Amino acid sequence: MASLCVSSPKFTTPFLGPKLSFHRNPKKTFAFVGRTRCAVDTPLGGNVPKFPRIRVWDPYKRLGVSRDASEEEIWGSRNFLLQQYSGHERSEESIEAAFEKILMASFQYRKKTKINLKTKLKKQVEESPPWVKNLLSFVELPPPDVILRRLFLFAFMGGWSIMNSAEAGPAFQVAVSLAACIYFLNEKTKSLGRAFIIGFGALVTGWVCGSLLVPNIPSVLLHPTWTLELVTSLVVYVFLFLGCTFLK
Repeated sequence: MASLCVSSPKFTTPFLGPKLSFHRNPKKTFAFVGRTRCAVDTPLGGNVPKFPRIRVWDPYKRLGVSRDASEEEIWGSRNFLLQQYSGHERSEESIEAAFEKILMASFQYRKKTKINLKTKLKKQVEESPPWVKNLLSFVELPPPDVILRRLFLFAFMGGWSIMNSAEAGPAFQVAVSLAACIYFLNEKTKSLGRAFIIGFGALVTGWVCGSLLVPNIPSVLLHPTWTLELVTSLVVYVFLFLGCTFLK
């Protein structure tokens, strides 16, 4: 029975309609059995472009930039090459490796330059006369945000004095600036007496310097409504700022 079915496979069923026979069209049967190609059968990296400078040792030449190229040019070359050779793993790894080498070399150069600059400054200070060393021992460089905050405060006091110059003198603004200077110095030195001495010293020095310098300034450079007292107070603000910011 089984042999008869295999030798002459003819079936009739109301669902299939007419009789089906595997011997009616052998060519179509062969085409049906044939294997369809898919994306998996494509060789690895088939149509993906390959980076031609994978084996170039120099990272600058591999990215196609000069040694004097800016950081923006290096980033642009890296992004362009990654986009052009996207999909080829070895090409992407080679481009990223060259980019990382350049970044590391740039970081080391900046760090070395910064260290050399500090070393030179320290050497110059050590070779300077004793009075310069003693003078520098009273000076410090605070963080940039501290400098900017205090600069804004005293600039505001100066602007306030200029705006009220027609109504009254800058005595109140100078007093507030002196109190702020003493407060900042006390916060830094933890000594109220030292803070008072430095604060009043900056006030007196600024007022004396202003009184001597302002009369020698050509009147063309000053506003007609600005008095000697007002311009001198502006000089005082500068000395108070320097005293509470850079003195120890």
